[in-house]
Amino acid sequence: MRLLIADDHPLFRLGLRAALEGAGFEVVAEAKDGLQAAEMALKYAPDALLMDLKMPQMDGIAAARKLRQNGYTGIIALLTTFSEPALIAEAARAGADAYWSKEVPPEALAARLQRLKGGQEPRLTPPPMPSLTPREAEVLAQLATGLSTKEIARNLSLSPETVKDYLDRLYAKLEARNRVEALERARGLGLL
Repeated sequence: MRLLIADDHPLFRLGLRAALEGAGFEVVAEAKDGLQAAEMALKYAPDALLMDLKMPQMDGIAAARKLRQNGYTGIIALLTTFSEPALIAEAARAGADAYWSKEVPPEALAARLQRLKGGQEPRLTPPPMPSLTPREAEVLAQLATGLSTKEIARNLSLSPETVKDYLDRLYAKLEARNRVEALERARGLGLL
């Protein structure tokens, strides 16, 4: 299997390359950031791209999205130390096939890649898009402009308590703990 490795830490790339080549994989290229990874994946068309989640220029999720939009059909596996469900969901929506911890031993990583290529390893699947009622969408739009609960209530002719209820429902649907997370997730989902 032909691989491309993308990580902004040269020592990590070197170690991963040595381990995977030792397991019989061919590493056709290495990239130091997401932008370079996207360009090289389109140029070399590797069977799989192992890519860090957090990188300069373009993160792994944005690079995965760009690659899928440009027709890349190989495996995209994100390697990371971050395990937040929202990041995993965003990676799946961007077209990543796998989201694995950097703590996975190289031999296990090699086995997972083989299983993924052979269809024996489940691929990431995007969670369903949250369905907002028209009023929830209005509250979200108002929230995005930076308005307070009272200001949203005044603009929509609602009581502040009713707006708080809508905000609670929005937070639950967006799996957010606060306004900032709700807006971040809504933007990531294309709801804003």
